[in-house]
Amino acid sequence: MTDLKQTPLHELHLSLGAKMVPFAGYDMPVQYPLGVKKEHEHTRQQCGLFDVSHMGQIAVSGDNVAEALESLIPADLVGLSEGEQRYGLLTGTDGGIIDDLMAVNAGDHFYLVVNAACKEQDIAHLRTNLAATHHIEVLDRGLLALQGPQARDVMERLCPQACELTFMQHGRFTMAGQEVWISRSGYTGEDGFEISVASDACQAFAEQLLAEPEVEAIGLGARDSLRLEAGLCLYGHDMDMTTTPVEAGLIWAIGKPRRHGGERPAGFPGADLILHQVAAKDHTRKRVGLVAEGRAPVREGALLVDANGNEIGVVTSGGFGPSVGKPIAMGYVGREWEAPETTVYALVRGKQLPMVVTPTPFVKPGYYRG
Repeated sequence: MTDLKQTPLHELHLSLGAKMVPFAGYDMPVQYPLGVKKEHEHTRQQCGLFDVSHMGQIAVSGDNVAEALESLIPADLVGLSEGEQRYGLLTGTDGGIIDDLMAVNAGDHFYLVVNAACKEQDIAHLRTNLAATHHIEVLDRGLLALQGPQARDVMERLCPQACELTFMQHGRFTMAGQEVWISRSGYTGEDGFEISVASDACQAFAEQLLAEPEVEAIGLGARDSLRLEAGLCLYGHDMDMTTTPVEAGLIWAIGKPRRHGGERPAGFPGADLILHQVAAKDHTRKRVGLVAEGRAPVREGALLVDANGNEIGVVTSGGFGPSVGKPIAMGYVGREWEAPETTVYALVRGKQLPMVVTPTPFVKPGYYRG
């Protein structure tokens, strides 16, 4: 077996009593002694600290860098002001999703954060398509996510300037003597900050954050239940190369200038199929939220059927939602089953468990918009 990679916080995780598991080629904390449910609830009520240093951090620079990235990503990056961040997708020639990412206009370059499991292929993809004209630098930095309604209180004490950011804004600051790159964003549905810091300073930085009274270390288990309640896709589960952005319910990630009739239509891989689906709405399946009527959790891979047992879809993410108080899931169903309040059935251990199609997010977002 290939040796697992470690983040700069590996020793800290062990000292905190974390249960470690393999994830995306890294040895990562799935939970701490507090336990997944309490970690989830603590993040919703106070503030949690997540190690997301396994994610890929990339700087892309060169002339007309926004236009260059738009040749691979259907977001409106040309219209992104300096200091703004946008969610984007790398698309394939057949309309599938290679990865999802965050893109920041950092002035003289674009700063990208990509998924850990996809980062090597993403870097290769960027270099294949852009290296002849642009510089692509893989950054050696730690990445922390401070998430929850009291994240602002913590940052007011440690880096008050960062509190002037609103949702999806990015800034460069000095914090605890270190240059840090901070985005007002996260993947929990709560207000929060994602903080990029030099790898060799990451542990001391994390320890300082954990010393604040509101902050607890949170593992991958609660990160997953939090993002599921927030209705956020997990790459490789809720979307992949076989899924188009339209099927995944991510039309909003296709910038209006990139659509038919826009200022810079198409020009990205898979544009013909994707923009046809946007306009014609003739795709045959759709990602939906699901809430179970019973108490049994419904996991990824469970088939979805109609009342007569005919297969109509599949669950791609599922579990118990601690803040919802019920089992919740996301999955794909045929378009005739996508309307809210529609009842479908999940096959679990030979039983048909009723689930109701429900709009996402399952919890009200706490993003700070000023």
